[in-house]
Amino acid sequence: MKITDFLSPNGVQLQVSAADKTAVINIMADMQVKVGNVSDAQKYKADIIAREEKGSTAVGMGIAVPHAKSEAVTKAGVVAITVPEGVDYKSLDKQPSKLFFMIAAPAKGADTHLEVLSKLMTMLMVPGFSQSLLDAKTPEEFVKIIDEAEAKKDAETAAKSSAAKAPASKIKVVGVTACPTGIAHTYMAAEALEQKAKTMDVDIKVETDGSDGAKNILTDAEIAAADVVIVAADRNVEMARFNGKKVIKASTADAIHHSDELLNKAKSGNVPVYNHVGGGEVSKASSGTDETLGRKFYKHLMNGVSHMLPFTVGGGIMVALAFLIDTLCGYGATGGGNFGTMVPLSAFFKYVGGLAMGLMVPVLAGYIAESIADRPGLAVGFTGGLLAANGNAAISGFVWGSDVSQLSGFQKFIANFAFQNTGNTVSGFLGGIAAGFLAGAIVLWLKKLTAGFPKSLEGIKPILIYPLCGIFIIGLVMCFILNPFIGFINTLLSAMLTAISDAGMLVLLGLILGAMMAIDMGGPINKAAYVFGTGMLATASQLMDAGSSASDPAVQACYIAMASIMIGGMVPPIGIALACQFFPKKFTLAERETKISNIIMGFSFITEGAIPFAAADPAHVIPCTLVGSAVAGLLSALFKCTLMAPHGGIFVFATVGNPLLYIVALLIGSVVTCAMLGFIKKDVEA
Repeated sequence: MKITDFLSPNGVQLQVSAADKTAVINIMADMQVKVGNVSDAQKYKADIIAREEKGSTAVGMGIAVPHAKSEAVTKAGVVAITVPEGVDYKSLDKQPSKLFFMIAAPAKGADTHLEVLSKLMTMLMVPGFSQSLLDAKTPEEFVKIIDEAEAKKDAETAAKSSAAKAPASKIKVVGVTACPTGIAHTYMAAEALEQKAKTMDVDIKVETDGSDGAKNILTDAEIAAADVVIVAADRNVEMARFNGKKVIKASTADAIHHSDELLNKAKSGNVPVYNHVGGGEVSKASSGTDETLGRKFYKHLMNGVSHMLPFTVGGGIMVALAFLIDTLCGYGATGGGNFGTMVPLSAFFKYVGGLAMGLMVPVLAGYIAESIADRPGLAVGFTGGLLAANGNAAISGFVWGSDVSQLSGFQKFIANFAFQNTGNTVSGFLGGIAAGFLAGAIVLWLKKLTAGFPKSLEGIKPILIYPLCGIFIIGLVMCFILNPFIGFINTLLSAMLTAISDAGMLVLLGLILGAMMAIDMGGPINKAAYVFGTGMLATASQLMDAGSSASDPAVQACYIAMASIMIGGMVPPIGIALACQFFPKKFTLAERETKISNIIMGFSFITEGAIPFAAADPAHVIPCTLVGSAVAGLLSALFKCTLMAPHGGIFVFATVGNPLLYIVALLIGSVVTCAMLGFIKKDVEA
């Protein structure tokens, strides 16, 4: 099939005037409808925009190739326009785009059109070709230029396939290109490498891993004969086959715009040898020839965050539904500490949702470790995450109870130091991050330590040595170093809060409690604030049992503290959800899609909705949530808002004193967090 089977003069408009990116999309989508490729313009536009949000389809050199698979596409096709004035299409080279091809691909069905369209992408890399299209006077001339260039391309391909093998003196390079969608950048990167290789006397073969599968696949013999491998990929590609070869890792943008640099590096021979760890799994190429320490850290961290996110959303919504059910059943003001489990149906939702949310930190730690040390890191990372999420208290009292007087020596040391008298030892998601990186390092160390073992023991390493030794080591570190240290911090924080409360500085107390709820979101600081709040509720109950009234200042102080705590925990998810709406460039597509769930979790006092964001970018997210929650906590105390329930968010507002001002404080704190994220957080990579 030829390109002109998909592009006709009716689908070409020249000398178009377009104000911006949106105007270009509107014009070209309407053209797709006019030529009969698309049945629903609005649906198709929405799919095009969704693709653009993942990263601009402008590839530089004045060219943009907007594309999408869509249910609105009735047949595969291409339309094209030229915009002499240029449009800011967020190009890789920061230059305006003037030549546009919009590809309409069916959501289902054969992908035979992609092979033809990939040819168009490679032709655009030929010097002078794009300019000749921009200079075309009529749509017919525009299509004729493409037709003639395609014929020339086909002739060159045929000649290349029948030509003799390259002289042995040439350096042999093989490569793989792959972009996220596998339509445009994949083939343009391959063509750029091949074109530049011709001028540099380099023998090259490039495998394109496109949306219709891998083409021009590298054989084992070709890989073995290659001097250097270039992996220009923005997503996962098969890397195990390159073990022991010199490998240059790059992005498709590097291959398109800096192919000469990549090939010069290949010719120099100064390329590190790739040593694959693990089985036949995939590895992601970085943007550049060598990954920096910061890039590696971020990649490992995001592997954990991406796996954790579904547990956060699914479990959080289940718990919120439990609160809703109890509220509808009339327990919003009377449920107390059992709110969310007052009827069997709510108890079911709370139980299942709570278990799912309980997996967040273990999954985070496990998949950080897996990214570092491959599959053997999972068991060690999960264990470290469980210990971070549950602390040491969960395993105290099973044998010796609370009486350790009968123990002596090392047994007593274990009981006192690891499991007893250290306060709350839950380290939360920050502890989970630490556990994940530690677990990965432990497994890598074990791999290195056992590298010299006899080959007969290879089979038992991943099923016995790594998990047994790794779990033992991570258990020692978590139980005897990290968790007790967290307990010590927790005890100090509790003492500080008590002192401030006793001094009657309620506004300062509200500010501090609000901030503490947003720092580690389930970790020692958050837990110290929450435990202090529930303790204040118990104190209020004791005062009232002794004859005090609910309006007594001492009782009110207890309720004011609890109100500041809950509002501080509600702000982070709500503020982040607002930022996703008003500052979308600061967040990935997956993050933006959690807006609604974060609103629900925020209003339900489920701070954990903010954890994936804080884990992915703690240096920027945590300060923003901290300040917003601190402001909300301060205003809540200043307005003398009170709360008599330990949990429930909006579902227990019937127990809130000064509810309108409480809502004002909540909204102000959330807006502060949103605004700070907009100014402080960096734009995500396109």
